[in-house]
Order: sequence, then structure tokens, then C-alpha cells
Amino acid sequence: MSPSKQNPDLDPLISLVHHRWSIPIIALLYCRSGAKFITLANQLGASRTSMNVSLRHLIALGLVERNTGHGHPMRPEYLLTRRGMAIGRHCVVLNQAVRQKDDADLAFRKWTLPLVAAIGEDSLRFNELRSVLADATPRAITLGLKSLLRERWANRTLIDEYPPAAGYQLLSKGQRVLSCMNGLY
Repeated sequence: MSPSKQNPDLDPLISLVHHRWSIPIIALLYCRSGAKFITLANQLGASRTSMNVSLRHLIALGLVERNTGHGHPMRPEYLLTRRGMAIGRHCVVLNQAVRQKDDADLAFRKWTLPLVAAIGEDSLRFNELRSVLADATPRAITLGLKSLLRERWANRTLIDEYPPAAGYQLLSKGQRVLSCMNGLY
């Protein structure tokens, strides 16, 4: 994935959430001080393929590592690195917050959290979001915004200028998720 052309500050977040299971995996590894592959897959309800791809991605990012050596059968296969531990607590908080409100499906889609972070405390137009999230296609941004509007994470308002334009701002659910994201990027 190429870095964003306009907002390099969001690159770590975009890279982290590139796979749906990244944040839940880090949260579970943080809470359990490591885990076996089968435990991760079963507890998260993820397929073996999705889990493999997500774990390889997290290893490439330097957040997760395989536990080296042989040992006790209960020894965890995957551990968080120092970088993973640094964001682990934040992943736990975010994971718990979205699961309490049954928002995990929306929260862990590829562009949801980057959209929430891009909007932040502001009211942004569609083209401003496109420039901030340069790697996202217009269709991905449109679908993400529709989901945020449908689930009441964001609101679409008319900006009274010439020509009139629509702006997007976070509602209380979106602001709650934004506050939980502090420390992820």
C-alpha cells in the first residue's frame, strides 16, 4: 500500500486496519499475553485464511511476532512486540467499546476508522475526505460514509455557501469511537 499523498499522519492507522481482524487480534494478544493460532481463530470467529493473512500483515508491520523455540504445549504461538504492546491497550479499549454497542462489524471495515479519524472534530466535504484519504477510491469513501450515516456515527449537513455543498461531521457514536482511537496512530 502506498503512503497517503496528503495526510501521512493517517498512514499508520490505514496500514493497521487494512485487514478486518487486526485490532481484535492485537486486543486479544494483549489481554492474554499471547495466544495460539487456533485460540485466536476460535475466539474471534475468523476463518483460518483470514487469520493467516491478518497475522502475516501484523508481523510485517512489526506489531506481532511468532514465539520462537519449542516448549510447553500451552506456550502461545504469537506474541506482541514492543510496538504491539504500545498500542495493545488502545486496541482493547476500542474493541470493547464497539463490541458493547454491536458496532464491531462497521468499525472493523477497511475504511471506517480512517474516515472517522479524517473527519475528526471538523465538518469535511467529500473532496476534502478524498484528499485526506488519497488511497481510498471514491466508491470506498461513498460506501463508508453511507454506512456511517446509516448507523448514526456521522451526520450530513448542508454547508451554506456558493455553490452549496454537503459536509460530514461525527455524531456522538462517531466521537466516542474517535476518542477510543487515541494512541492507535
